[in-house]
Amino acid sequence: MLSFSNLRLRRGPRVLIDGLSATIHRGQRVGFVGRNGTGKSSLFAMILGELQPDQGDVSVPKNLSIATVAQEMPHTDQSAIEYVLDGDAELRAVEAALTEAEIVHDADAIAHGHERLHAIGGYAASARAARMLDGLGFKPDQITHPVNSFSGGWRMRLNLARVLMTRADLMLLDEPTNHLDIDAVVWLQNWLLAYEGTLLTISHDREFLDAICTHTLHLAELKATLYTGNYSQFEKLRAELMAQQAAISAAQQRTIAHLQSFVDRFKASAAKARLAQSRVKMIERIKLVAPVVADSEFSFDFPAPDKLPSPLIRLHDAAVGYGDRTVLSGIKLSIEPGQRIGLVGPNGEGKSTLVKLLAGQLDIRAGEMTRHPDLRVGYFAQHQLEQLNPDASPLEHFKELDPKKGEQELRSVLGGFNFVGDRVFEKVGPFSGGEKARLSLAMVVYRKPNLLLLDEPTNHLDLDMRQALEIALSDFDGAVVLVSHDRHLVGATCDQLVRVCDGVVAEFDGDLDAYAKWLSARGNTSRNDGGAAKPSSEKSARQNDKAAKKQERALREALKQAEAEMEQLQKAMQQADAEVAAPGFFNQDKFKVLAATQRQTEARRKLDEAEARWLAAAEAVEALAG
Repeated sequence: MLSFSNLRLRRGPRVLIDGLSATIHRGQRVGFVGRNGTGKSSLFAMILGELQPDQGDVSVPKNLSIATVAQEMPHTDQSAIEYVLDGDAELRAVEAALTEAEIVHDADAIAHGHERLHAIGGYAASARAARMLDGLGFKPDQITHPVNSFSGGWRMRLNLARVLMTRADLMLLDEPTNHLDIDAVVWLQNWLLAYEGTLLTISHDREFLDAICTHTLHLAELKATLYTGNYSQFEKLRAELMAQQAAISAAQQRTIAHLQSFVDRFKASAAKARLAQSRVKMIERIKLVAPVVADSEFSFDFPAPDKLPSPLIRLHDAAVGYGDRTVLSGIKLSIEPGQRIGLVGPNGEGKSTLVKLLAGQLDIRAGEMTRHPDLRVGYFAQHQLEQLNPDASPLEHFKELDPKKGEQELRSVLGGFNFVGDRVFEKVGPFSGGEKARLSLAMVVYRKPNLLLLDEPTNHLDLDMRQALEIALSDFDGAVVLVSHDRHLVGATCDQLVRVCDGVVAEFDGDLDAYAKWLSARGNTSRNDGGAAKPSSEKSARQNDKAAKKQERALREALKQAEAEMEQLQKAMQQADAEVAAPGFFNQDKFKVLAATQRQTEARRKLDEAEARWLAAAEAVEALAG
C-alpha cells in the first residue's frame, strides 16, 4: 500500500530521516516509535502530502482514502453527534442528494439514494456514532450538546470519534490516547482491532502499541527500521541485536542495579498472589531489555525525603466537591510511606478531585482528614506545563523556587534531569512538551516530598523518558498516588489500585487486566438495563445451582487443560533457551540468529498467555469454591 525508497526527509536545515526504504502492506497496523524530534509526525505529514522528501520516493496509491485526526480545536454550535456523523463524507453526500431528489420528486434518484444508503449502513449511522461516543466516555445526554459546550480535551475526543466514523483505507492517528482515560483507551483498542483498513499510529503508550500493532517502525539516529511485531516484540529483538554487538557496558550494569531494586521492592510489598505474579513477568521483561534501557540518554533520580512519617494522610468518611456539588463521599483511605496507589475510573468521576484533596487544593466538606505535620507533598497536575513562564529559563525557574541556592547547585540539579550546558539559560517557551514536562517534574521533586501526587505525568513524555520515570519511581522511598492512562506505568509502579467511580472511592481487588474485564462486564450490564432480575422461586434457585455446578466443572476442565498446555510450552521454552544459549550461537548467519531469537520470543509469549489463562481459571475456581 505504502512504499518508501531511499527516502531522505529534513525540516529546515536539520535532516530527520536518511535512507528509509520500507513497504507497509494493506491491513497492517504499524506503530511509529522513537524519541521526540526523530521525525514521526513529519513522516505523517509527508504521507498526507504536506511535506515532500528531499531525496528518494514515497509511493501512495491514487484514490486512497486517508483519515487523520484534526489537531485544531473544533468551534461550532453543531451537536456532538452531528459533528461526528460529518466524518462519514459519503453518508452526508448521499443524504444531501436524497434530500434534493425528494424536493424535485425524482423517483429514480430517490430509489438510488435509499439503495446506496442501505449499502453503506447509513440507516444505522446515528446508532453507530452514539456507540462510538459512549465508548469514548460521553454520557447519553451529552451527545446532543453543542460542541462548543465541551472542554478542550473532550473536543479532541470528538475529533477522534469523527475520524473513526470515516470508512477510510488508511488511518493516521497521532497520540490518540493522550486525552483518554483507561476506560476509553480499552474501548479504542477493541475498535481498532476490528478495523479492516491500514493503521499508522504514533504513540508512547506501550500497552496500547502492544495490543493493536502488527509492525513497529523505529526511528533513531536518522534511521527508520520496520520490525515485524508489536512494541514488546520489537524491544526484545532490538535488545538481542544490541547484545550481539557487545553494547552492554557499565551503563547497563548501573541500570540493572536500578531494576533489581525495583524487583526487590515488589517482592517485599506485593500482598496479593495475582499482583505478585504479574510483577514477576514484568521483571523478566525488564531484565531482558536492559540493553535498550541502558541505551537511553534519559536517567534521573528523585531526592530522598528527609522524613517518612506514618501515616502521611488518613481520610475517614471524607467528602469533597465543588460549590454545591459533592463529587466523592465516604472516602476511607490511609497512605503510608512506600505505598504505590494507582487511581482508576472513568474521566469525570473524581480522580483529579481526590488528588486535589490530597494536595490540599480542595477542602474537606465532611468526615475527617488527618495530615501528618511532617507531610511534604509534591503535586504534578494535569495542566502543570501551563504554569511554566515561557519567557524564563530553567535556571530562572529554579532561582524563583529557591532564591538562596547558588547557581552551580541549581545547575547540578537541572543536570540530573538532562538540562545541561547552555540549555539551562534558554527560554522555556520553545521547549518541546517533553522538555517542559521534565522541567515541571524536576520542580515538583526538588523540595524532597514524601508523597508524590502525579496526575497524568506522561502526556508529553516519549517511551525513553517514561522508562526513566518508571525507574526513578521504583527507587523513591516515599508514597506515590498516580493517575495515568499509561497502563504500563501504572502496572509497573503501582501495587494497589483504587477505583474512583459513581461517587465512591474503593480498593480494586485485582490488576489492570482484571480492571479491563470489570469494565467490559460493567458495560454489558448497563447495556442490558442493569442485568437480569434475581430469581425468586425455588425452581430458579435449583436452575442456578445446577448452572453453577456445570460452570465449576467447565472451569476445572479448563484449569486442567491449561496446566497440560503450560507443561508442553515450558519444554518448548527450555529448548528455545538452550538453542540461544549454545556456544557460538551469535557467530551464525544473522538470519538464523534472528529466526532462533524470534522462536524464543514466540515461545515466551505463548507461555505467558497460557499462564494468564491458568491464573484466570484458578481464580474463577477459587471464587466458586469460596
